[in-house]
Amino acid sequence: LDPVIEIRPVEGQIDDLYAEIKKTTEKGFRTLITTLTKRMAEDLTKYLKDLGIKTTYMHSDIETIERMKIIRDLRLGEFDVLVGINLLREGLDIPEVALVAILDADKEGFLRSETSLVQTIGRAARNSESKVIMYADNITKSM
Repeated sequence: LDPVIEIRPVEGQIDDLYAEIKKTTEKGFRTLITTLTKRMAEDLTKYLKDLGIKTTYMHSDIETIERMKIIRDLRLGEFDVLVGINLLREGLDIPEVALVAILDADKEGFLRSETSLVQTIGRAARNSESKVIMYADNITKSM
């Protein structure tokens, strides 16, 4: 399945993302969000939790067994949003995910290379109602 891909401006991205998460959650689906740093993942998770969104993060400081538990809990609906960095790329098959949001999609580098973006977008390819939102002010070659 090829998900719909939208590019939206960086300004106001968190409010826009919050509205999209609410819509996705109301339909009974989950959201994956990619950030560029651990700090961004942790800060965004805290912010969304403060807004009442069941959210957790996953990055390289999380042990493998804990990562498996996080993915299981996401699938079971224990929480609705998973925020991560590059851990969301390869090997995650979560059909419950209907929204993949890529923050700073226009920041060139390893985590925003064409291959990385394709892998990340692929996380939304398991659900017929899925879409991908890239928050960016510029269209890069990788995008």
